[in-house]
Amino acid sequence: MKKLKLGVLALQGAVSEHIEVLEKAMKRLKFKGEVIKVRKKDDLEGISGLVIPGGESTTINKLMLKTEIQEEILKLAKKGLPILGTCAGAILLAKKGDEQVEKTKTILLDLMEMKVLRNAYGRQVNSFEVEVKIPAIGQKFFKAVFIRAPIIEKVWGKTLIWAQYQKEIIGARKGNILALTFHPELTNNLRIHEYFIKIARKYVSG
Repeated sequence: MKKLKLGVLALQGAVSEHIEVLEKAMKRLKFKGEVIKVRKKDDLEGISGLVIPGGESTTINKLMLKTEIQEEILKLAKKGLPILGTCAGAILLAKKGDEQVEKTKTILLDLMEMKVLRNAYGRQVNSFEVEVKIPAIGQKFFKAVFIRAPIIEKVWGKTLIWAQYQKEIIGARKGNILALTFHPELTNNLRIHEYFIKIARKYVSG
């Protein structure tokens, strides 16, 4: 079995938290591999999966364009590279954004047929945690942490609803690409990262 090489986009946002959870999840699954920080285009070479973390979507986008990482991600995504986008990362994966996205001239990756609304729940003081059920990872509840979170307003085409909370879409999947409006890396629950790692292992197994 080929060793996994998972990357976390390390331009801005919750980078160390994702790295820590990925390492723990890989250890629990007894998969061999490493987790690296992706800061430049060359860091994407040979990776088995990529996490685009939460942070500030406009800032991350500008840095991705400056480093030419955005172009490389698009090439790899077309080849089936597994990608997990959380919060701001989910916004960047979308085909369509709201007025805020247009106003900030954020260039979305356009990898998933979905429309996202930025900071849909209000300012950081309105951040919250809820227990949600996500059938794909089992019947036990998962604590979802929302911080200035977006909402996935709608999905279409080959993009499917992956998780919901009170009828709102908080997770979507298209092939090997997973978008979440919350922060799974801020809990001690490894199940979502384990789910993503399994997608990555299947990808490298071919």
